[in-house]
Amino acid sequence: MAGVTGKGHSTTAAVALICACAATVLAAPGTAFASPGEPTPPTSPTPPTPSPGEPSPPSNSSLEEVRKKIDRLYREAGTATDAYNAAEEKAEKQSEEIVRLARSIDKGQAKLDKLKARAGAAARAQYRSGGIPDEARLMLSDNPSRFLDGAGRLRQGQHATKAMLTEMSRTQADLKTYAKDAAAQWKKLEANRKAKAEAKKKVKKKIAAAEKMESRLEKKERERLRKLEEEAALKQQSAWVDTGVLKDAKGEATTPGKKAIAFATAQIGKPYVWGAEGPKSFDCSGLTSQAWAAAGKGIPRTSQEQWKRLPRVDVKNMRPGDLIIYHKDASHVGLYVGDGAIVHAPRPGRNVTVAGAGSMEILGVVRPDK
Repeated sequence: MAGVTGKGHSTTAAVALICACAATVLAAPGTAFASPGEPTPPTSPTPPTPSPGEPSPPSNSSLEEVRKKIDRLYREAGTATDAYNAAEEKAEKQSEEIVRLARSIDKGQAKLDKLKARAGAAARAQYRSGGIPDEARLMLSDNPSRFLDGAGRLRQGQHATKAMLTEMSRTQADLKTYAKDAAAQWKKLEANRKAKAEAKKKVKKKIAAAEKMESRLEKKERERLRKLEEEAALKQQSAWVDTGVLKDAKGEATTPGKKAIAFATAQIGKPYVWGAEGPKSFDCSGLTSQAWAAAGKGIPRTSQEQWKRLPRVDVKNMRPGDLIIYHKDASHVGLYVGDGAIVHAPRPGRNVTVAGAGSMEILGVVRPDK
């Protein structure tokens, strides 16, 4: 595979797997995708009447229609997962900002208390002197030298007092600003917590609907459904390759790109779990963000933010290590490993795996280390 290197047995085995997969996904034009001689898949028995709000049973639908419905539900779950991840990331940043502001308020209050103590000490000293202003006492002095010396100290004291009062005023203003900012951040935090909870609810609902629809199928139908998924992906990959897009995609991975690939391939076989970013499970953007973190490059957490904020490159100029963003809503992402293949975390119920880079609808390509 062009531009891929690794260390140790695990990476070598993973690269070998990718190469084997690439040989499969780069099917020759005209390859037949339906299994010859295979009987028409049976439709599932009529299930009980579903409760309101439940997905329609597959009794009157072909397995292909069922496959499309399940795929749509998982894609919608992927979009909601991105919303959940974005809200979680924002909430974490806002929590950190609130903690920073709280520390600033604490330090500012301590400083203000110290300044107030100094002002109080000065007032008490004046009280003990009988309340006679320093200027009056200097004017009553019968020693010119002592008067001049005292006058100099008085000016210094006046300047110090003025500076102290100015500092007290500035510190009080800072405290008000910190408190106002903290209140604003708290409101945002609460809003993102609500958004996170709503997205979580939607993710679970979509996944449950897809799993329920699939569970209604008999074992043979589920096996056939899996084959239909593979055939659809292979057909789309073959059509993509036939465009000749890979003829110009000859770039080699950079050193950081190789590290990202090594990390991603080492995760092959681990389960997809929405919202997860390792080490035992991943969602799609959790895998890509952690792969590039392992390469020493921090990138946005979600596929939508990766699409928005990372530099874009033409598909024909992509190189191993780039991220391929999928679907019009940028709800999925995979790490390009070369030879027309990606490593990605597909969806719930599937594991991190190698797939054809063109097996899904490509929105575009972004480059973390441009």
